[in-house]
Amino acid sequence: MTQSFDDLETRSADAREAAQAELLRARLAGITVAPDAWRAAAAEVQTAADLVKLPVLRKSELSEWQKARPPFGGIEVGAVSHVFQSPGPIYEPGRIDGDWFRMGRFLHAAGIGTGDVVQNCFGYHLTPAGHMFESGALAVGARVLPAGTGQTELQVQAARDVGTTAYAGTPDYLKVILEKADEMGVSLGITRAAVGGGALFPSLRAWYIDRGIACLQCYATADLGNIAYESPAMEGMILDEGVIVEIVTPGTGDPVAPGEVGEVVVTALNPDYPLVRFATGDLSAFMDGQSPCGRTNKRIKGWMGRADQTTKIKGMFVRPEQVAALVAQHDEVSKARVIASRTGEQDQMTVQIESAGGDAERYAASVVSLLKMKGAVEVHAPGSLPKDGLVIEDQRTYD
Repeated sequence: MTQSFDDLETRSADAREAAQAELLRARLAGITVAPDAWRAAAAEVQTAADLVKLPVLRKSELSEWQKARPPFGGIEVGAVSHVFQSPGPIYEPGRIDGDWFRMGRFLHAAGIGTGDVVQNCFGYHLTPAGHMFESGALAVGARVLPAGTGQTELQVQAARDVGTTAYAGTPDYLKVILEKADEMGVSLGITRAAVGGGALFPSLRAWYIDRGIACLQCYATADLGNIAYESPAMEGMILDEGVIVEIVTPGTGDPVAPGEVGEVVVTALNPDYPLVRFATGDLSAFMDGQSPCGRTNKRIKGWMGRADQTTKIKGMFVRPEQVAALVAQHDEVSKARVIASRTGEQDQMTVQIESAGGDAERYAASVVSLLKMKGAVEVHAPGSLPKDGLVIEDQRTYD
């Protein structure tokens, strides 16, 4: 491993857990505008494992809060210099000094530092992505060309003239710049790329490697900043030191078994904007062990799909929360999965239930009550349903 960004990256699991627990208690104690019941539950949280006592906060709920109490929904926000707007709209606070979004750790892992010129092709208007990566570049001592997207010929000219050595942006836009440079007969000196905001497909990474460009990706959001990032080991994504990450069953706040796929729920330890149990809507899973690069924090497998599996069946929406309520209604039920299929020209719903007891007829009444429609019920042995994070599977084809 090259020199770490700071000592936090290589501390022991016990030291990390203790330090994060102390920060967590401080952040929760500082939230004074929450309902009394929430603050009473928060007072019982001593470690990250206790976060299950608190409800999950979903983006849709945050949006409603912001509509009622703009711009931040009544959340106590510290000393920030910027207000950003993401689609929804959702408003996020921010700062570009002090590596507020914690992107410096990722750029350092990507090999970017003093002497580099970063062509930042993330947007700078309304949304925070451009500022997020700029603050990270400044944190590692790099110089920034705030390029945004578009005007590709000018991008090539600027990259040549200012001596761009590193790229920040979506995974595919760098290829557009490089192909335009080839067309113009211009040789560029880009050797590193830090990407996000979209899928980095293996074939595209290989294309960059063939051009002599090391390309690593991060997992970040406008609300939370950096959540996880790749290192040169490229074995999973290492959790950022400023967040606590849980993997839960979609539609619930209940942690999945180790290694199973579930929804990523994040608690940000940022004192200026302490989001607690914020549901990202993304699926992932924890990995065993530590990264070969020497960083000691937990790893996730990266983006594995969306957790919002809301599906319309027979003209009615079925949501993960309804499936979770079905499980919660029966003590002997450990898991449920809804299958949407089609027979002839009609939708069919099958509800698969993991249970050590009970019969299909008994569960059928709960299905009608909670899912608002009839469906075939299958009872399966505990542990036999797929562990892929899906609670609603749509098997219909529309060809």
